[in-house]
Amino acid sequence: MVRKFALVFGIVYALVGVLGFIPALVTQPEMTMASQMDHGLLLGLFPVNLWHNLYHVAIGLWGVFAANHFNSSVTFARVNAVLFAALAIFGLFPGLNTLFGFLPLYGHDVWLHAATAALTAYFGFGVPSRLELA
Repeated sequence: MVRKFALVFGIVYALVGVLGFIPALVTQPEMTMASQMDHGLLLGLFPVNLWHNLYHVAIGLWGVFAANHFNSSVTFARVNAVLFAALAIFGLFPGLNTLFGFLPLYGHDVWLHAATAALTAYFGFGVPSRLELA
């Protein structure tokens, strides 16, 4: 079950990262950042820029490759639970909500990162991470 999660999660995040590179899907934001490269709102809701898109693609590819092995999938889920929880918390504080001007983490990204952290924590630390070991 964790392997399927890593695969599906990886595919979804890689696709989201690619969608962030399609200009027709990214609108101009109200906030400015130090790193203005392709900064905008994906689907008019989620703040993204070049670094954010590359982060999504990297997480997605990691998930696809991690899906090949149970232990890799559990590690993938656990690490992402911590990463996305940190990103959700960062999104709540001025200065950190753009990761010092390089990665937009504000607005709808906060709840999305919190939900992602909860989902990955379930698969990384919950019952699914122990099913294959029994």
